[in-house]
Amino acid sequence: MHPLIAVTGRPTAPGAPWRGGGVGSPANYLDAVERAGGIAAILQPVEPTARLAEERLGAFAGLLLTGGADVDPVHYHQPPDPSVSLVEPVVDRFELALSRAAVRMGLPVLAICRGLQVLNVALGGSLHQDIAGRPGGADHGVSGGESGRCPVTVDAGSLLAATLASTEVSSCCSHHQAVDRVGEGLVVTARSDDGIVEALEAASSERGWLLAVQWHPEKVAAAEQDHQAIFDAFVAASSQVRARVRSTHA
Repeated sequence: MHPLIAVTGRPTAPGAPWRGGGVGSPANYLDAVERAGGIAAILQPVEPTARLAEERLGAFAGLLLTGGADVDPVHYHQPPDPSVSLVEPVVDRFELALSRAAVRMGLPVLAICRGLQVLNVALGGSLHQDIAGRPGGADHGVSGGESGRCPVTVDAGSLLAATLASTEVSSCCSHHQAVDRVGEGLVVTARSDDGIVEALEAASSERGWLLAVQWHPEKVAAAEQDHQAIFDAFVAASSQVRARVRSTHA
């Protein structure tokens, strides 16, 4: 059976093919999940209540936290830098609640770009609000144009290293914020040459499968197998969760 993967969505503006607004996600996330053997389903962001996040995730075998706009610094108790833009309050609250619920439930989680930042903040971490213009900085695609490519060093023995079958990867990134204080229960397992945190994982293997990357593997996964391997491992872990649930209820 193919595992059902929850993919965080975004409100879309009115226009073709619908006159009213919608909810969507870039297709390359969905394509990468489908290539890995999963079934991707987009979640509509709504105001979370006490139990809503657990209820929304109850039918799913894994959670994919996608990229997007800046996380409002109010969630890590800082005033906003002038560079912070496109904040979506309901989306922030919904995804923070989903992240905490998935961790509590032991659900496999793959967090990408903003998703990494959301997960980190959800667990008590903070962000550098703007890394643009740092002397000696790598190409992180901070200009908002073409994605940057920069070498990333991965810790040997980490989940990411096992997934890539390598301790090096060329990231495909587009972000102007980055991890500052690391959230509780997370550990840094990859950095770019300029010291930017490029991957977080669960500090204990007992947590189960959890991987967050600061770059966008979905953008190049169709052509670059090391990036597709991230989705393959995520969907495989989600398949195991689904199998255990089916066995428990058999």
